[in-house]
Amino acid sequence: MQKHFYTAGLWFGLLLLLILGGCKSSKKVGTVATGTAKVHQVFFQAMEEQALHYQTLTARLGVEINLPNFQVNSTRVDLKMVKDSAFQLSVQPLLGIELFRIEVSRDSIKVLDRMNKRYLAENYESLRSQTPIAFNFYNLQALFTNHLFLPGEQMVNESLYSRFRLDQTGSTALIQVKAPIGLRYTFEADGEEKLLATEITDPKRQYRLRWGYADFRMVEKQIFPQLMTVEAFKEGNAEGNIQWSFTRMRLDEPVKLDFVIPAKYTRITFEQLVRTLKNLNA
Repeated sequence: MQKHFYTAGLWFGLLLLLILGGCKSSKKVGTVATGTAKVHQVFFQAMEEQALHYQTLTARLGVEINLPNFQVNSTRVDLKMVKDSAFQLSVQPLLGIELFRIEVSRDSIKVLDRMNKRYLAENYESLRSQTPIAFNFYNLQALFTNHLFLPGEQMVNESLYSRFRLDQTGSTALIQVKAPIGLRYTFEADGEEKLLATEITDPKRQYRLRWGYADFRMVEKQIFPQLMTVEAFKEGNAEGNIQWSFTRMRLDEPVKLDFVIPAKYTRITFEQLVRTLKNLNA
């Protein structure tokens, strides 16, 4: 069981690396915009109105994992989020007992591995020396909350609309942007300007990740997807997916993010964690 959860963790972690891969700044991001500036302004303002507005968010997630030769039908994850500050995921697959706690903030990532009594604590500057990925907290936050984002930027405002290519056909719209390192981002929206999916493709178009949103329901007078599915593809073939459903979702209630590292826990590096995960997956 431990090996299975680590294997799933590695797969999901690599997905997040692809998602977060971008640039330190999106000043060089550019594309050809279709339509007029007025069309862009009206469309993106409508998307902003449809997006979730919140300061804090808490929810319980029911997570299903479908990987080659490995499936988890249901595991519990508790989510706590403080907008533009940090969010935590508490993984509790067995009888509500926490096995992992993950905290992602604006400048660092921390992981508690309670099963093996060890922890990871790295700032993004340190991670950049270990991987070619430039982490961006705001982009990941946008994915979890069904928001449009621009790689490397904190938010999308009117001055950035022209960096997207907008193609509208009937009741659907595709919004595209390309990051300097070559990753292509495609956002799909419906006729009500709700974001339905985000796709990320590598420069050679060999790998593709799709983060989809479905089952939109009212949450405290706002529309929000209760189901999210992350799918990975290699050369057009499905490599597996992770799906989670939201329950017990609350907005703008007081949230306390605790991350206490026990004194007897051993610190490991990101490189050591990846090496361990690869060995377990062998």
